[in-house]
Amino acid sequence: MKANQLLLAAILASAIGAPIETLAADKSTARQMTPAAVQLPIEGELPSLGSATEWLNSQPLKAAGLRGKVVLIDFWTYTCINWLRTLPHVSAWAEKYQDRGLVVIGVHAPEFAFEKNLDNVRRAAKDMRVDYPIAIDNDHAIWRAFKNEYWPALYFVDAQGRIRHHHFGEGEYEQSERIIQQLLAEAGIGGIGHELVSVDARGVEAAADWGSLKSPQNYVGYERTENFASPGGAVLDKRRVYAAPAQLRLNQWALSGDWTVGKQATVLNKANGRIAYRFHARDVHLVMGPTARGTSVRFRVLIDGKPPGAAHGIDVDDQGNGTVSEQRLYQLIRQPQPIADRQFEIEFLDSGVEAFAFTFG
Repeated sequence: MKANQLLLAAILASAIGAPIETLAADKSTARQMTPAAVQLPIEGELPSLGSATEWLNSQPLKAAGLRGKVVLIDFWTYTCINWLRTLPHVSAWAEKYQDRGLVVIGVHAPEFAFEKNLDNVRRAAKDMRVDYPIAIDNDHAIWRAFKNEYWPALYFVDAQGRIRHHHFGEGEYEQSERIIQQLLAEAGIGGIGHELVSVDARGVEAAADWGSLKSPQNYVGYERTENFASPGGAVLDKRRVYAAPAQLRLNQWALSGDWTVGKQATVLNKANGRIAYRFHARDVHLVMGPTARGTSVRFRVLIDGKPPGAAHGIDVDDQGNGTVSEQRLYQLIRQPQPIADRQFEIEFLDSGVEAFAFTFG
Protein backbone atom coordinates (compact mmCIF):
# COMPACT_ATOMS: atom_id res chain seq x y z
CA MET A 1 0.00 0.00 0.00
CA LYS A 2 1.64 3.26 -1.06
CA ALA A 3 1.21 6.20 1.23
CA ASN A 4 -0.21 8.63 -1.29
CA GLN A 5 -1.70 6.41 -3.98
CA LEU A 6 -3.19 2.93 -4.22
CA LEU A 7 -3.36 1.46 -7.70
CA LEU A 8 -4.61 -2.07 -8.11
CA ALA A 9 -2.04 -2.85 -10.77
CA ALA A 10 0.80 -1.80 -8.50
CA ILE A 11 -0.52 -3.89 -5.65
CA LEU A 12 -0.90 -6.88 -7.93
CA ALA A 13 2.61 -6.42 -9.26
CA SER A 14 4.09 -6.33 -5.78
CA ALA A 15 1.95 -9.14 -4.47
CA ILE A 16 2.16 -11.86 -7.09
CA GLY A 17 5.66 -12.28 -8.39
CA ALA A 18 5.30 -15.25 -10.74
CA PRO A 19 8.47 -17.17 -9.80
CA ILE A 20 7.66 -16.93 -6.10
CA GLU A 21 4.08 -18.09 -6.58
CA THR A 22 5.36 -21.02 -8.62
CA LEU A 23 7.54 -22.06 -5.70
CA ALA A 24 4.68 -21.48 -3.26
CA ALA A 25 2.51 -23.86 -5.24
CA ASP A 26 4.97 -26.66 -4.59
CA LYS A 27 6.46 -26.14 -1.15
CA SER A 28 7.73 -29.66 -0.94
CA THR A 29 9.95 -29.01 -3.93
CA ALA A 30 11.09 -25.69 -2.48
CA ARG A 31 12.13 -27.33 0.77
CA GLN A 32 14.13 -30.01 -0.95
CA MET A 33 16.19 -27.50 -2.91
CA THR A 34 19.43 -26.10 -1.57
CA PRO A 35 19.24 -22.50 -2.74
CA ALA A 36 22.35 -20.74 -3.95
CA ALA A 37 23.38 -17.61 -2.09
CA VAL A 38 22.15 -14.41 -3.73
CA GLN A 39 24.42 -11.43 -4.27
CA LEU A 40 22.81 -8.80 -2.06
CA PRO A 41 23.92 -5.19 -2.55
CA ILE A 42 24.55 -2.77 0.29
CA GLU A 43 21.63 -0.33 0.15
CA GLY A 44 22.69 1.82 3.08
CA GLU A 45 23.07 1.83 6.84
CA LEU A 46 20.27 1.12 9.31
CA PRO A 47 18.95 4.59 10.25
CA SER A 48 18.49 5.63 13.85
CA LEU A 49 15.39 4.37 15.64
CA GLY A 50 15.77 7.03 18.32
CA SER A 51 12.90 9.16 17.02
CA ALA A 52 10.30 6.55 17.99
CA THR A 53 7.71 8.23 20.20
CA GLU A 54 7.10 5.03 22.20
CA TRP A 55 8.05 1.34 22.23
CA LEU A 56 5.79 -1.64 22.82
CA ASN A 57 6.94 -5.17 23.74
CA SER A 58 10.50 -3.92 24.29
CA GLN A 59 12.73 -1.33 25.82
CA PRO A 60 13.90 1.25 23.26
CA LEU A 61 16.26 -0.33 20.73
CA LYS A 62 19.18 1.50 19.14
CA ALA A 63 20.81 0.78 15.81
CA ALA A 64 24.23 0.48 17.45
CA GLY A 65 22.90 -1.99 20.00
CA LEU A 66 21.57 -4.22 17.23
CA ARG A 67 25.00 -4.84 15.71
CA GLY A 68 25.69 -8.55 15.58
CA LYS A 69 21.99 -9.27 14.98
CA VAL A 70 20.14 -9.68 11.72
CA VAL A 71 17.28 -7.18 11.78
CA LEU A 72 14.01 -7.20 9.87
CA ILE A 73 12.27 -3.81 9.86
CA ASP A 74 8.56 -4.05 9.05
CA PHE A 75 6.67 -0.80 8.37
CA TRP A 76 2.99 -1.26 9.18
CA THR A 77 -0.21 0.40 10.22
CA TYR A 78 -2.79 -1.76 11.88
CA THR A 79 -5.77 -1.21 9.55
CA CYS A 80 -3.79 -1.87 6.35
CA ILE A 81 -5.16 -5.00 4.66
CA ASN A 82 -1.93 -5.46 2.68
CA TRP A 83 0.06 -5.55 5.92
CA LEU A 84 -2.48 -7.79 7.65
CA ARG A 85 -2.03 -10.41 4.93
CA THR A 86 1.76 -10.40 5.48
CA LEU A 87 1.53 -10.67 9.27
CA PRO A 88 1.33 -14.49 9.56
CA HIS A 89 4.61 -14.79 7.65
CA VAL A 90 6.46 -12.09 9.59
CA SER A 91 5.24 -13.51 12.90
CA ALA A 92 6.35 -17.01 11.88
CA TRP A 93 9.84 -15.74 10.98
CA ALA A 94 10.08 -13.86 14.28
CA GLU A 95 9.18 -17.00 16.22
CA LYS A 96 11.40 -19.36 14.25
CA TYR A 97 14.57 -17.27 14.14
CA GLN A 98 14.42 -15.16 17.31
CA ASP A 99 16.78 -17.54 19.12
CA ARG A 100 19.10 -17.70 16.12
CA GLY A 101 19.97 -14.02 15.90
CA LEU A 102 17.00 -12.39 14.14
CA VAL A 103 15.32 -9.30 15.60
CA VAL A 104 12.03 -8.28 14.00
CA ILE A 105 10.98 -4.67 14.64
CA GLY A 106 7.57 -3.45 13.59
CA VAL A 107 7.62 0.29 12.89
CA HIS A 108 4.02 1.46 13.28
CA ALA A 109 3.60 4.52 11.05
CA PRO A 110 -0.07 5.56 11.12
CA GLU A 111 -2.15 6.36 8.07
CA PHE A 112 -5.29 7.62 9.82
CA ALA A 113 -5.40 9.97 12.81
CA PHE A 114 -6.94 7.35 15.12
CA GLU A 115 -3.96 5.06 14.45
CA LYS A 116 -1.82 7.52 16.41
CA ASN A 117 -3.73 6.57 19.55
CA LEU A 118 -1.40 4.34 21.55
CA ASP A 119 -4.27 2.45 23.18
CA ASN A 120 -5.61 1.54 19.72
CA VAL A 121 -2.21 0.26 18.61
CA ARG A 122 -1.67 -1.62 21.85
CA ARG A 123 -5.09 -3.29 21.56
CA ALA A 124 -4.53 -4.16 17.90
CA ALA A 125 -1.10 -5.64 18.63
CA LYS A 126 -2.58 -7.78 21.40
CA ASP A 127 -5.52 -8.92 19.27
CA MET A 128 -3.21 -9.78 16.37
CA ARG A 129 -0.63 -11.44 18.63
CA VAL A 130 2.18 -9.12 17.55
CA ASP A 131 4.69 -9.81 20.31
CA TYR A 132 7.93 -8.64 18.69
CA PRO A 133 9.24 -5.09 19.42
CA ILE A 134 7.14 -2.24 18.06
CA ALA A 135 8.50 1.26 17.47
CA ILE A 136 5.72 3.87 17.46
CA ASP A 137 6.49 6.29 14.61
CA ASN A 138 3.61 8.74 15.01
CA ASP A 139 5.63 11.59 13.46
CA HIS A 140 6.82 9.40 10.55
CA ALA A 141 10.39 10.34 11.43
CA ILE A 142 11.70 6.77 11.03
CA TRP A 143 9.60 6.44 7.87
CA ARG A 144 11.35 9.50 6.41
CA ALA A 145 14.79 8.31 7.54
CA PHE A 146 14.25 5.15 5.46
CA LYS A 147 12.75 7.22 2.61
CA ASN A 148 9.88 4.76 2.79
CA GLU A 149 6.61 5.15 0.87
CA TYR A 150 4.77 1.89 1.46
CA TRP A 151 2.75 -0.20 3.88
CA PRO A 152 3.92 -2.88 4.28
CA ALA A 153 7.64 -2.47 3.64
CA LEU A 154 10.35 -4.88 4.75
CA TYR A 155 14.00 -3.90 5.14
CA PHE A 156 16.57 -6.66 5.72
CA VAL A 157 19.60 -5.56 7.76
CA ASP A 158 22.74 -7.65 8.19
CA ALA A 159 24.73 -8.14 11.38
CA GLN A 160 26.98 -5.21 10.45
CA GLY A 161 24.04 -2.82 10.38
CA ARG A 162 23.77 -2.58 6.60
CA ILE A 163 20.50 -2.73 4.65
CA ARG A 164 20.93 -5.54 2.14
CA HIS A 165 17.47 -6.00 0.68
CA HIS A 166 13.95 -4.56 0.76
CA HIS A 167 10.50 -5.68 -0.32
CA PHE A 168 7.38 -3.56 -0.73
CA GLY A 169 3.86 -4.98 -0.56
CA GLU A 170 2.70 -8.56 -0.28
CA GLY A 171 4.18 -11.77 -1.64
CA GLU A 172 7.68 -13.14 -2.23
CA TYR A 173 7.58 -14.78 1.19
CA GLU A 174 9.90 -17.63 0.29
CA GLN A 175 12.48 -15.26 -1.17
CA SER A 176 12.26 -13.11 1.96
CA GLU A 177 12.83 -16.08 4.25
CA ARG A 178 15.75 -17.28 2.12
CA ILE A 179 17.33 -13.85 2.55
CA ILE A 180 16.87 -14.04 6.33
CA GLN A 181 18.56 -17.44 6.29
CA GLN A 182 21.40 -16.13 4.14
CA LEU A 183 22.05 -13.09 6.37
CA LEU A 184 22.07 -15.30 9.45
CA ALA A 185 24.57 -17.62 7.74
CA GLU A 186 26.72 -14.61 6.79
CA ALA A 187 26.70 -13.65 10.47
CA GLY A 188 28.30 -17.00 11.27
CA ILE A 189 25.24 -18.65 12.73
CA GLY A 190 25.24 -22.32 11.78
CA GLY A 191 22.54 -24.92 11.58
CA ILE A 192 19.90 -22.62 10.11
CA GLY A 193 18.93 -25.09 7.41
CA HIS A 194 16.75 -24.39 4.41
CA GLU A 195 13.35 -25.42 5.76
CA LEU A 196 10.68 -22.76 5.24
CA VAL A 197 7.92 -21.85 7.63
CA SER A 198 4.44 -23.19 6.97
CA VAL A 199 1.68 -20.61 7.36
CA ASP A 200 -2.04 -21.28 7.64
CA ALA A 201 -3.47 -17.78 7.24
CA ARG A 202 -7.15 -17.32 8.01
CA GLY A 203 -9.72 -14.56 8.31
CA VAL A 204 -8.48 -11.15 7.17
CA GLU A 205 -4.93 -12.53 7.09
CA ALA A 206 -5.69 -15.01 4.28
CA ALA A 207 -4.14 -14.16 0.92
CA ALA A 208 -6.34 -12.26 -1.51
CA ASP A 209 -8.03 -14.02 -4.40
CA TRP A 210 -5.91 -12.08 -6.88
CA GLY A 211 -7.37 -13.82 -9.92
CA SER A 212 -10.85 -12.50 -9.12
CA LEU A 213 -9.93 -9.09 -7.73
CA LYS A 214 -11.18 -6.21 -9.88
CA SER A 215 -11.89 -3.63 -7.18
CA PRO A 216 -9.00 -1.50 -5.84
CA GLN A 217 -8.93 0.12 -2.44
CA ASN A 218 -10.98 3.29 -2.17
CA TYR A 219 -11.11 5.93 0.52
CA VAL A 220 -14.37 7.35 1.86
CA GLY A 221 -13.01 10.79 2.83
CA TYR A 222 -12.97 13.40 0.07
CA GLU A 223 -9.19 13.84 0.04
CA ARG A 224 -8.57 10.56 -1.80
CA THR A 225 -11.90 9.06 -2.79
CA GLU A 226 -12.85 8.08 -6.33
CA ASN A 227 -16.06 7.13 -8.15
CA PHE A 228 -18.53 8.77 -5.76
CA ALA A 229 -21.91 8.53 -7.48
CA SER A 230 -24.56 10.13 -5.26
CA PRO A 231 -26.48 12.73 -7.33
CA GLY A 232 -25.12 16.22 -6.84
CA GLY A 233 -21.76 15.00 -5.62
CA ALA A 234 -20.29 15.55 -2.17
CA VAL A 235 -20.63 18.67 -0.06
CA LEU A 236 -17.32 18.93 1.78
CA ASP A 237 -17.27 19.18 5.58
CA LYS A 238 -21.00 19.99 5.80
CA ARG A 239 -24.07 17.94 6.64
CA ARG A 240 -26.16 16.85 3.70
CA VAL A 241 -28.89 14.30 3.02
CA TYR A 242 -27.64 12.05 0.21
CA ALA A 243 -29.39 9.57 -2.05
CA ALA A 244 -28.07 6.66 -4.06
CA PRO A 245 -28.61 6.48 -7.84
CA ALA A 246 -30.81 3.77 -9.31
CA GLN A 247 -27.75 1.88 -10.54
CA LEU A 248 -24.05 1.85 -9.79
CA ARG A 249 -21.31 0.90 -12.24
CA LEU A 250 -18.45 -1.31 -11.13
CA ASN A 251 -16.38 0.36 -8.38
CA GLN A 252 -18.79 3.24 -7.92
CA TRP A 253 -20.14 3.98 -4.45
CA ALA A 254 -22.87 6.17 -2.99
CA LEU A 255 -24.36 7.41 0.26
CA SER A 256 -27.97 7.49 1.44
CA GLY A 257 -29.05 9.47 4.48
CA ASP A 258 -27.64 12.31 6.56
CA TRP A 259 -23.84 12.32 6.31
CA THR A 260 -20.89 14.69 6.59
CA VAL A 261 -18.15 13.95 4.05
CA GLY A 262 -14.84 14.89 5.69
CA LYS A 263 -11.25 14.92 4.52
CA GLN A 264 -10.28 11.50 5.93
CA ALA A 265 -13.66 10.00 6.80
CA THR A 266 -17.39 10.27 6.23
CA VAL A 267 -19.53 10.57 9.38
CA LEU A 268 -23.16 9.49 9.82
CA ASN A 269 -25.29 12.12 11.58
CA LYS A 270 -28.62 10.28 11.82
CA ALA A 271 -29.53 6.61 12.13
CA ASN A 272 -30.31 4.44 9.11
CA GLY A 273 -27.72 5.93 6.78
CA ARG A 274 -26.38 3.62 4.08
CA ILE A 275 -23.32 3.11 1.91
CA ALA A 276 -23.69 1.18 -1.35
CA TYR A 277 -20.72 -0.12 -3.36
CA ARG A 278 -20.56 -2.06 -6.64
CA PHE A 279 -17.56 -4.40 -6.41
CA HIS A 280 -15.89 -7.47 -7.89
CA ALA A 281 -13.86 -9.38 -5.31
CA ARG A 282 -14.07 -12.28 -2.86
CA ASP A 283 -13.73 -10.05 0.21
CA VAL A 284 -15.07 -6.65 1.27
CA HIS A 285 -13.51 -4.81 4.21
CA LEU A 286 -14.33 -1.41 5.65
CA VAL A 287 -12.10 0.59 7.99
CA MET A 288 -14.51 2.30 10.40
CA GLY A 289 -15.23 3.06 14.02
CA PRO A 290 -17.55 4.89 16.40
CA THR A 291 -17.07 8.64 16.57
CA ALA A 292 -17.11 8.53 20.39
CA ARG A 293 -14.94 6.14 22.37
CA GLY A 294 -16.83 3.58 24.41
CA THR A 295 -19.89 3.63 22.15
CA SER A 296 -21.08 1.12 19.58
CA VAL A 297 -23.06 1.29 16.35
CA ARG A 298 -25.19 -1.54 14.99
CA PHE A 299 -25.20 -2.27 11.28
CA ARG A 300 -26.67 -4.64 8.73
CA VAL A 301 -25.02 -5.81 5.51
CA LEU A 302 -26.74 -6.87 2.28
CA ILE A 303 -25.31 -8.30 -0.91
CA ASP A 304 -27.46 -7.90 -4.01
CA GLY A 305 -30.27 -6.85 -1.69
CA LYS A 306 -30.21 -10.00 0.45
CA PRO A 307 -28.53 -11.11 3.70
CA PRO A 308 -25.07 -12.50 2.92
CA GLY A 309 -25.63 -16.02 4.23
CA ALA A 310 -22.52 -18.09 3.51
CA ALA A 311 -20.84 -14.98 2.04
CA HIS A 312 -20.64 -13.18 5.40
CA GLY A 313 -17.29 -11.98 6.73
CA ILE A 314 -15.88 -12.69 10.17
CA ASP A 315 -17.37 -9.48 11.64
CA VAL A 316 -20.90 -10.24 10.42
CA ASP A 317 -23.37 -13.08 11.00
CA ASP A 318 -25.16 -14.88 8.19
CA GLN A 319 -28.06 -12.43 8.43
CA GLY A 320 -25.65 -9.55 7.91
CA ASN A 321 -25.77 -8.19 11.46
CA GLY A 322 -22.73 -6.67 13.14
CA THR A 323 -21.57 -4.00 15.57
CA VAL A 324 -18.90 -1.32 15.26
CA SER A 325 -17.24 -0.88 18.64
CA GLU A 326 -13.60 -0.15 17.79
CA GLN A 327 -11.65 1.83 15.21
CA ARG A 328 -10.29 -0.92 12.96
CA LEU A 329 -10.75 -2.88 9.75
CA TYR A 330 -13.93 -4.99 9.62
CA GLN A 331 -14.33 -7.93 7.26
CA LEU A 332 -17.91 -7.75 6.00
CA ILE A 333 -18.00 -10.12 3.02
CA ARG A 334 -16.06 -13.27 2.16
CA GLN A 335 -18.00 -14.93 -0.60
CA PRO A 336 -17.56 -18.36 -2.14
CA GLN A 337 -16.93 -18.89 -5.85
CA PRO A 338 -17.97 -17.90 -8.43
CA ILE A 339 -16.99 -14.23 -8.06
CA ALA A 340 -18.99 -11.70 -10.09
CA ASP A 341 -20.00 -8.04 -10.00
CA ARG A 342 -22.11 -7.65 -6.85
CA GLN A 343 -23.86 -4.82 -5.02
CA PHE A 344 -22.75 -4.38 -1.42
CA GLU A 345 -24.79 -2.30 1.00
CA ILE A 346 -24.29 -1.48 4.65
CA GLU A 347 -26.98 0.23 6.73
CA PHE A 348 -26.08 1.70 10.11
CA LEU A 349 -28.94 1.40 12.58
CA ASP A 350 -27.44 4.03 14.90
CA SER A 351 -25.74 7.36 14.23
CA GLY A 352 -22.18 8.17 15.22
CA VAL A 353 -20.07 6.02 12.90
CA GLU A 354 -17.21 7.21 10.70
CA ALA A 355 -16.06 5.28 7.64
CA PHE A 356 -12.53 5.65 6.27
CA ALA A 357 -11.72 3.18 3.49
CA PHE A 358 -12.93 0.14 1.58
CA THR A 359 -10.46 -2.61 0.77
CA PHE A 360 -10.99 -5.84 -1.14
CA GLY A 361 -9.40 -9.24 -1.43
